[in-house]
Order: sequence, then C-alpha cells, then structure tokens
Amino acid sequence: MKHITKVYGNLCANDDVQLKLNQGEILAVIGENGAGKSTLMKILYGLEQPTEGEIYINGELQHFRSPHDAMAKKIGMVQQHFMLFKPCTVAENIVYGNEPRKGRFFFDREKAVKITEELCEKYGLYIDPKRIVGDCPVGLQQRVEILKVLYQNADIIIFDEPSAVLTPQEVHELLNTMKKLAGMGKSIIIITHKLHEVMEVADRVMVMRNGKYITEMNKADTSIEEMSYLMVGRRIVDTKIEPQKTTGVVLNVENLVLMDDEKKKILDGFNMHVDAGEIVGIAGVSGNGQPELIQCITGLMKPTSGKISLGEKDITGKTVGEIREAGCACIPEDRYLWGCAKEATLTETAIMAHQDKPELSRHGLLNMKKIQKFTKRMLEDYDVRYSDLSQKAGELSGGNIQKLIVAREVEQNSSLLIAAEPTRGVDIGAMEFIHNRLLEKRKKGDAVLLISSELTEIMSLSDRIYVIYNGKAAGEFTRAEATEEKLGILMMGGELHEEK
Repeated sequence: MKHITKVYGNLCANDDVQLKLNQGEILAVIGENGAGKSTLMKILYGLEQPTEGEIYINGELQHFRSPHDAMAKKIGMVQQHFMLFKPCTVAENIVYGNEPRKGRFFFDREKAVKITEELCEKYGLYIDPKRIVGDCPVGLQQRVEILKVLYQNADIIIFDEPSAVLTPQEVHELLNTMKKLAGMGKSIIIITHKLHEVMEVADRVMVMRNGKYITEMNKADTSIEEMSYLMVGRRIVDTKIEPQKTTGVVLNVENLVLMDDEKKKILDGFNMHVDAGEIVGIAGVSGNGQPELIQCITGLMKPTSGKISLGEKDITGKTVGEIREAGCACIPEDRYLWGCAKEATLTETAIMAHQDKPELSRHGLLNMKKIQKFTKRMLEDYDVRYSDLSQKAGELSGGNIQKLIVAREVEQNSSLLIAAEPTRGVDIGAMEFIHNRLLEKRKKGDAVLLISSELTEIMSLSDRIYVIYNGKAAGEFTRAEATEEKLGILMMGGELHEEK
C-alpha cells in the first residue's frame, strides 16, 4: 500500500501511509485508538476507497470498489464484531455466498457439512459443522469467522482486534492458529492493542499515530516498552496503588439466585460486598454468570430470589432509573449493545442519564448551550478524538466511544461504579487513563465493582477479588493473597488445597 490518504470531511484518517506485507509473515499494525489502523484495513479490504494512494498485490495495481473485489484477489478479513447468522449452523455460515448446490436451485446441505469438515481437518480448526452458531461460545464463533475466510481461499488474512472478546485460553489457541496459517504460506495482518500478543506472534511491527505511518521494525529488535512509547509518544508509567481504609458497605449482594426459562440456575446463591473506598474485582471465564450479575444489580433483570442493597436501600427488582437514582453508574461490557446508540450524536451520547440534571435542563426542556459545553469538556478531559459534536457515536473508533462511555458514567459521581470490561479494545495509553479514573473514584471514597476477562487488570487494580464459577462465588482473596495460579484453578472449577 503506497501513499494511502483517506479524508472524511475535516478529518484525515490516513495521511500518506505505506504498508508492506510479505508472504508467510505476520505483520502487527499497532497504534492508539483513532490512529487510523482500522481505516487502512477497510481500504485494503474494499470497504472504503482511498482519497489518494495505490494498492499493489504481487506487483499488480489494484482498484477495490468492494470487499467482493478484494476477495477475488484472495484478501479476507476477520471482523472485530462478527458477521454471523446466529440461527444458522456453522456449515451454513461458512459457505454463505458461495453455497454448494444440488442441481440449479437447491442448497446441498450435506456437501456444505463435508466442505466444513475438510476445512477443519486441513487447518486444524475443529468445530461441529451442524452446531447452531448462536449456541457457540465466542471463541468458537471466531473460529467460524476464520474458516469462512479460509473457505474463500484467502492468502492475505486481516484480523481486526481478534482477541478483544476472548478468554486467555481462547487467545492462546488463536495465536497458535495464526502461526500455523503463516507456516502454510498465508500472510497475516493483526491489528491489536495487546503488546504481549505482538511479542508472541508477530514477525514485524508497524506503528501508526494520528493517521500517520511512524515506523516499522522486526519484532526481534523491539520491546513492549519501546512499542508503547512509539504508539503514544510518551512513557507509560506503572500506577502504584496505595492501601487505604474502607468506610462501610456500599453494595451488598446476598444469596442471589437467577434462573433461566428452563429453571436452570445462572446465579446460584451468589454473595459479595463492595465497601466505600475499594475496588473489588470479579474474575471468571466468560459464561459463568457475570453479565447476568451486572444486569440484576442495574435493574435490567429481576433475580429469582436474594437481596441486593445499595447503601441503606434495598434495590432488588427496582427499575434501572430507580437504581441509578440510588447511586449506581455502569460502564457496560458491550459498548454498542448497552453503552450507546450508534446513530445518536456525541452530544446525545454524553448526556444519557445526565439529561434530568438541573444544570442541563429545566422543566423537561434541554439547555443545548450548556449541554454542548458539558459535552466538550467531557470529550477534552477524557481525550476522545472526534471531528464534530454532531458526529454519530458509531462513527468513532471503538476505543474512543469506550472513553466517552467511561467519561459519562464516571461523571455521574455515584457512590457505586460498575466497570465491566472497561478497557476492552482500547490502546495502552487509554487503558492507563481509564485505570487512573477508576483509582481516582476509589480515592474519593466511592465503591468500584470491576468485572474483567483480563486477569492482569483484575489483579493490578483490585483490593479484593471474588472468583465466579457456575454462578457461585468460588473464592475470595485480598490483593496480597491473590496469585494467577490460585485464581486460575478456581476459574476452571478446581479446588485449592491448603499447604501442609
């Protein structure tokens, strides 16, 4: 890719960027949120056309008007947000768009299953072709996305933030898959913020900042410290967390039970508490009741039994509005499903749950002048990269919309902040920033409940840690007691044996 420039209105997303990819190598493209990485990949995949610049495949000039053109030149992309038909089977998803047929008109389901089995065997990516995709865990859904791309016979495969929603075990499998594909002669581009993954899997690293190409180097010649400096233009400092006294229980969850429609327990007598002035982490493999716990606390689901107290108030089964009013703010785990409306403007997104505050509205009428001032301050304070206040939330990069949602929830000044996957898909600089905001909340004497699939995040920020397994609190540790080994054993359903 030579001299690639992409302009949206007043925003230059890519500014004279170059990229070179060799056969059989893994190239990591890294940079802050809004650095222009995803835009560059969309141009390579034909989702966007460059304002200026050229793309050459095997020395031939290309003009990609759509992903169809890119696929014809053996380029595939595993999207950050999966493009799957969840009610359909694995095989149906994989062959979609190029289905085997019986005669002229009929879909050959048996052949689709056979094709899928052969693909699984060839690439060592095993999955039941007849399984419904909606019933598959996230790691297997991503495997379906990869098999889709391989069915299209792609030689160049782009992975956009591929590990953002995976467990540590699934990440390990994914990185091994990439190495295996590169060993078969496939050329891989991985966009990621997780620099330890870069060190594990990449051959070369390309750095972008503010839409520009900064530099590239061999992985063997760099380090995590150097890459983080090149990404954000400054040194990342490890935050030291000073112990502090807690002052009374803010959130108390007692014997919480939640049953699904088939009377199966999703939460099974879950107990925990969060005190004022502490961060409490919940560690667990995804699918053990974490989302349902958050939804019971915030009022999106009603528990079958048990009690939830916020301060002195019983908030069990109360509405979302009543629970927010009682002093609960929430950074949700899925920024697009729960955190914002993609079509809403940045101003509308910023004031969600703030709109009734007297400084922003009176007698039900919004004061737009004050709201715009409030939004601008929030965007500046939290370093959200945007072009205009009327810009849609869905047009921001994933990391920038995450920072806006974090800003909105922290600025509620509530006694309890639930932070679910607060740094999912954000760069190392934004991660440091968000962590500092959570620690400021703790220092003020508020309570923070942190739910994260990143064990390092849980261990570095939490004063106490609960492990959740099959909807139960399988263990509780102070910061001093917690080790990755202890947490990992309980997360997988094992038992700790006391040392004699």
